[in-house]
Amino acid sequence: MLEVRDLCAGYGGSQVLFDVSLEIGKGEIVGLLGRNGMGKTTLVRTVMRLLPAMSGAMTFAGQDLRGIAPHRLARCGLALVPEGRRVFPNLSVEEHLTAFARPGRWTPATLFELFPTLASRRGHMGAQLSGGEQQMLAMARALVTNPQLLLLDEATEGLAPLIREEIWRVLGVLREAGHSMLVVDKYVQRLVGLADRHYILEKGRVAWTGSSQALGADRELWHRYLGV
Repeated sequence: MLEVRDLCAGYGGSQVLFDVSLEIGKGEIVGLLGRNGMGKTTLVRTVMRLLPAMSGAMTFAGQDLRGIAPHRLARCGLALVPEGRRVFPNLSVEEHLTAFARPGRWTPATLFELFPTLASRRGHMGAQLSGGEQQMLAMARALVTNPQLLLLDEATEGLAPLIREEIWRVLGVLREAGHSMLVVDKYVQRLVGLADRHYILEKGRVAWTGSSQALGADRELWHRYLGV
């Protein structure tokens, strides 16, 4: 589905990504790992056309992403749960889901079943939600577009343990439903149990790639590249 080849990107004159290659197949879950500042968010933002690529190729379902405006990507089947959530403070939970709904399996009603906490807050404004509730809303807002590929940047960062477990539960449901996902998160053990394959970034380059089985069996990788 998604194929990134020899991607270079950065901010202004500062290059962050160096010849990064990555691919995600249909129904596959891929983990993106690395210490802070290694280029994970830059890669996600470049794929989503929020940053221009300096060089390299990006295609989704055979379509060149480089010529597509960011606000058009939902029509291509891509959706992002951004770092920092970025919910609209003056829209209610229900308005978020109604405004972004596209035809498909996920509707406001089915998402309220997936996220019972949101169902009980459907009339609350974005600014009235806790950080964990905002993260659930950001995920539901992305899912209601019924994407072919869901990208989650720092899926559980800064969340209370109970909320974090709820997010992992939902990701497990999405896995069982066959959703394709790219998941950025620091909880290696949980990602090993969720994802099929992983990429580790080190100073803007792919330092390692392999299966969950291989990553789970080599704790030296965790210490060398992730500081775990």
